[in-house]
Amino acid sequence: MWPNISAAPFLLTGFPGLGIFHPWISVSFFVIYVSILLGNGTILYLIREDHTLHQPMYYFVALLAATDLGVTLTTMPTVLGVLWLGHRAISQGACYFQAYLIHSLSIVESGVLLVMAYDRFIAIHSPLRYTSILTNARVVKIGLGVLMRGFILIVPVIITLSGFPYCGSHVLSHAFCLHQDVIKLACADITFNRLYPIVLVSLTGFLDSVLILISYILILNTVMGIASGKEQAKALNTCVSHISCVLVFYVTVTGLTLIHRFGKYVPHVVHIIMSYIYFLFPPFMNPIIYSIKTKQIRNGINRLLSLQNKSFNL
Repeated sequence: MWPNISAAPFLLTGFPGLGIFHPWISVSFFVIYVSILLGNGTILYLIREDHTLHQPMYYFVALLAATDLGVTLTTMPTVLGVLWLGHRAISQGACYFQAYLIHSLSIVESGVLLVMAYDRFIAIHSPLRYTSILTNARVVKIGLGVLMRGFILIVPVIITLSGFPYCGSHVLSHAFCLHQDVIKLACADITFNRLYPIVLVSLTGFLDSVLILISYILILNTVMGIASGKEQAKALNTCVSHISCVLVFYVTVTGLTLIHRFGKYVPHVVHIIMSYIYFLFPPFMNPIIYSIKTKQIRNGINRLLSLQNKSFNL
């Protein structure tokens, strides 16, 4: 029988066996985090300040950037705290809240990518009705729906998580709290917490990916009906940024899932690295993708840089 240490804080873990290198690893993570904050912050600033970007497509891009910022700000304090300062303890309440935010924002990101696919379908299939279909009011409702889906659906597992006794080891395997990590430490019947996430993933991530695929099948069908090859290329070019973000997100999700599911004999450090890739790679890449592939955002960044150069010259 384990001693009852239910109220004890959880202990986060960095890179096992590489503790001596944590200060150096933390520098790399700090640079990545700052890049993510600057990249997504710049996207949000441009869309807010540039009136030519006040369109449904860019509102959804802003929601994607805000979601990426949320994920980054949620994980950054504990990751850098563990790697830089060796601060491993986290209270149970803070751990549950962090897990809630991480998993909720993951569902939100999947939902944002889905509505962005819908946005591209409307823009290509019904360009003349685009602004009348995706009015500002409708965009707000869609955005709120995506946020509510993410933040409500994850509540049941977090509530049950907070009600379990933890009478064994309190050591987690990451530098942040995840539901699947915490639940392994509970000494109670966790059947619901094992089954509910499977249903949740099926109804969100898997269903979203299927709907995104259907959207692009319909988009391709519409594009093939356009007589001019130049117009076909122009229409498809408006989807390149979104397709790239979808691939970045779902490739990392698939890689992490495969490692957890079939990587029994893979070194534990690989599992940890894949989890960091999942949480850092999409937020890092998305601003780069939209800065390179979207002309309006690229022009906005150039204008912003030129204004800064002028102010420095003055």
